Amino acid sequence: MKRQYFSHFYSATTLLALLSLLIFSCSKPNSPEKAPNILLIVADDLAYADLGSFGGDIETPSLDQLAKEGIRFSQYHTAPFCAVTRAMMLSGNYNHVAGMGSQDLVTGVPGYEGHLSERIIPIPELLQQAGYHTYTVGKWHLGLRPEDNPHRKGFEKSFVTLEGGANHYSSRGIFPDAPESPYTENGQKANWPEGAYSTDFYTDKLISYIESNREDKQPFFAFAAYTSPHWPLQVDEKYWKKYEDRYDEGYEVLRKKRLESLKKAGIIPPNASLPELHPIVTPWDSLSPEEQQKEARKMELYAGMVDNLDFNVGRLVSYLKEKGLYENTLIVFVSDNGAAAEDFYYRPYFGPFLQENYTDSYEEMGKENSFISYGPQWAEAGSSPYRYFKGYTTEGGMIAPMIIAGSSVLQTNQIVDQFVTVMDLAPTFYQLADLEYPADWKGKEVKPLAGKSLLPILQEGKNEIHDSTYVFALEHRGRIMLRKGKWKLLNITAPYSEENFELYDLSVSRDEQNNVKKRYPEKYEELLQEWNTYSKSVGVRTPTPRRGEGLKD
Repeated sequence: MKRQYFSHFYSATTLLALLSLLIFSCSKPNSPEKAPNILLIVADDLAYADLGSFGGDIETPSLDQLAKEGIRFSQYHTAPFCAVTRAMMLSGNYNHVAGMGSQDLVTGVPGYEGHLSERIIPIPELLQQAGYHTYTVGKWHLGLRPEDNPHRKGFEKSFVTLEGGANHYSSRGIFPDAPESPYTENGQKANWPEGAYSTDFYTDKLISYIESNREDKQPFFAFAAYTSPHWPLQVDEKYWKKYEDRYDEGYEVLRKKRLESLKKAGIIPPNASLPELHPIVTPWDSLSPEEQQKEARKMELYAGMVDNLDFNVGRLVSYLKEKGLYENTLIVFVSDNGAAAEDFYYRPYFGPFLQENYTDSYEEMGKENSFISYGPQWAEAGSSPYRYFKGYTTEGGMIAPMIIAGSSVLQTNQIVDQFVTVMDLAPTFYQLADLEYPADWKGKEVKPLAGKSLLPILQEGKNEIHDSTYVFALEHRGRIMLRKGKWKLLNITAPYSEENFELYDLSVSRDEQNNVKKRYPEKYEELLQEWNTYSKSVGVRTPTPRRGEGLKD
């Protein structure tokens, strides 16, 4: 009798276990073997007008091929700074909700924590619940504490620089408070392999991570957060030499050429025009021959870095194809903000450290010991045809290239000219993995996603996902923008004051030169009310909190 009872009990428990396994499997819409891989590639400070498929003059055959196989988004909007965009990207939410109200500012004020907040769920954490492997390489820039490390934010394997930038050949620091650049691998302090070039090394690492688990057939989320073409401008000579003498006519000529080439590529409207140059840009003709020579070399180096970046994107794609992974991988390529105008070598705070540890001499440009940035002059050419560049809430600071191809993209060689944002990526990935975004996480309530899935565009051929009532807004250090349909509210004047807000009708022109605030007072008041509602809901503070404010001793 005991033996018979045990036999019946064993059969019943086995059946229950099998039923539980079946139910658990069915609760995940995609089994691990069928769920698509996701490869998210982020270029650092890549300009809107650089890529060949966007009308640029730099050779980018790998990315151009992806564009042919997928969709180019000509109205993809980021945040105006690196870390702010990354927080929004990995959360699918507004920067204050994600904890990055101000880049490189750490406080105890909600919205300005300086790291990913507990109000959001990082993409890799949620994807792990669906059976995904999660990997990242490159730039993190989302907190320096051990608990902020990508290893603690859902990434199974990672090799990252924690700072906002780094030498591309060594661990020699580029910031006064970090004379040696901090790297971690899987949450532990790591050393940079001296002499290795950043984009090449990060590609090697990411491929090794994917390969390490390839045989188990589980899908992966791989985040290639490259540090190229972020300053300092450094790259092997074989990449920049092919661009030698190409930019000798100067940045103003390149800006005009790109306006026309982008029109020809169908990326911008035929009636697009150039806004006025930023007032800090020095006219090319006023430079000496020696200054012009040095300026041209800056752009040659930058182009070489983009060329190398494209080469490494090609390596990733080739690996996926060789291993039979390409057909089931969604590939997203984006830049994190507009073209970069910073030149820290001559800044009061950064300059002394950089000048002590680096050179900006013409003979050394592009090497490990050289610190060169291409500045606002070339950034204006990179942002063509939009106003200004990185750091501004103008279109030039927040419009970046995006290409989506591969698995789940049923449209090919298409250009989508509809407004989308960096917050739309997370909902897209979750829909692909058939995941519902929960209302709470680890015992705490989280904010709902602020973006929308791009799958209706990728799979159904729809032209838009955001209707005329959708509101997208952002504040960073007093600069603000709010977009609703064709209308944009803008402020780039300091100190912050509502009387300086401007209004633009972007359906007429996207160059932000014609402020129509007085012509459409009712629309202005409507958007102003939207701004007040938004700023209160996410916790915008003006002026921006002071460093360390609200932190416990």
